[in-house]
Amino acid sequence: MEFTMIETGWLSLLPPLIAIVLALITKEVYSSLFIGVFSGMLIYSFYSGNSVIYAARLTFDMMSSKIADNAYMIIFLALLWAVVMLVTKSGGSLAYGKWAGEKIKNKRAAALATSLLGILIFIDDGFNCLTVGTVMRPITDRLKISREKLAYIIDATAAPVCIIAPVSSWAVAVASEVSEKNGFNVFLSTIPYNFYALMTIIMVFFIAFTGRDFGPMKKAEERAGQESISQNEGAESAGYKGKVVDLVLPILVLIVCAILGMAYVGGFFEGVGFSEAIGYYPTAGLSLGAFAGLICAMLLYLPRKIMKPKEFMECIVGGIGNIVPPMLILILSWTLGGVCRQLIGTGVFISGFVSDSNLHLGVLPFLIFIIAALMSFSMGTSWGTFGMLIPIITMICETDGAGAMLIPALGATLAGSVYGDHCSPISDTTILASTGADCKHIRHVETQLPYATLVAVVCAIGYLIAGFMPTPWIAIAVEVVLLVAAIYFLGGAGERFFKGDKS
Repeated sequence: MEFTMIETGWLSLLPPLIAIVLALITKEVYSSLFIGVFSGMLIYSFYSGNSVIYAARLTFDMMSSKIADNAYMIIFLALLWAVVMLVTKSGGSLAYGKWAGEKIKNKRAAALATSLLGILIFIDDGFNCLTVGTVMRPITDRLKISREKLAYIIDATAAPVCIIAPVSSWAVAVASEVSEKNGFNVFLSTIPYNFYALMTIIMVFFIAFTGRDFGPMKKAEERAGQESISQNEGAESAGYKGKVVDLVLPILVLIVCAILGMAYVGGFFEGVGFSEAIGYYPTAGLSLGAFAGLICAMLLYLPRKIMKPKEFMECIVGGIGNIVPPMLILILSWTLGGVCRQLIGTGVFISGFVSDSNLHLGVLPFLIFIIAALMSFSMGTSWGTFGMLIPIITMICETDGAGAMLIPALGATLAGSVYGDHCSPISDTTILASTGADCKHIRHVETQLPYATLVAVVCAIGYLIAGFMPTPWIAIAVEVVLLVAAIYFLGGAGERFFKGDKS
């Protein structure tokens, strides 16, 4: 369906703000998102001279359009969660947890292993979230790492890794937005200037190694240490005798076939470059990989009578049923993003501040980082944010003779986009991270926000420095020092100071 955008000025900020504020206040995401969507439709109807009934109809038109646009994502998630349910009910997750429990003896090792696995799965952020959560959750549960901490590690090694990985769907998406022919080389040049991605990865490993949690995350960790969490009791009590291979092999087949599937759909075997191929239609390739994992599970479980055919199909249906609640959140967030981008001009309004700015060119990366972060946080999409900003940034740097600012400005665009997406309650990556960790969505948002914002503040200082320096490395060095000092202070010394303990 074709939608016509109307610029509504400051009112275009209301729908995402309403949804976000309501979600944070009420702790209820579904109604908050729907109210945000409907408020946007009311604004659009008012400006276009239509009725409330038209707004209601347009709400469901947009929703159905987004479901159609993201049909392969829905199929992939359904198939993936069918595989997740199968490997759990087969006892594979329980067996892996026991095996890994013998190898991974403490929280530090588990947190580092989860972080490393998140780094290794860099092809797609959604795939990263669900796969890492499925594999590592039994281990982190056993060692009493909170679900909030697991969700943070998953989220912090998803988009921040994909946005700097040359071989990923993100790399192709960014390169395609740059008007120059050497768009991929431009993307590679932005990696050192993508401060948020780099600092987030450093922070994840530093906190995993030192255990210096702070704020709501520390309370979640303390609570987890006093609770007994087990997601695999159902499999054990049901009498399933799974082995480690019953988890590892289906997941491994899924990963390998997902990569091959993305390459196949994109035409790699017909001569298209690998990076370009996997970015052509990644969700279609991921669906092929998830289907291959499902077939592998069937061939692995049924002949060995780990499951009966009826039980196998019940697990598939149950797995698909488990994805319905987060899928509803995704559909509503896609719809809200569509309202903001396609109807009421939220992105156009905010990005107008960039093109109208008359500030010194040295502060351009800092300004762009802030604008991109606000846009991405409001709309819950990093792709939509840098998709709108990159052409504008390119134009500004060309017309104003600021060619030297192009790479830092683009790096700031990508960094701000990822930060806003990372901490936005309506971001699909945030939703998938909480889903993969089996953590309550709002609790994931509340505990992750201070961590993400700390990194963002450090990065903002870095962009103020980078805008006046010929190289990013000085800014990166300053950021690392500030970040480590802040974590040390907030995670120990600061807490003792505010409690009056000067020792």
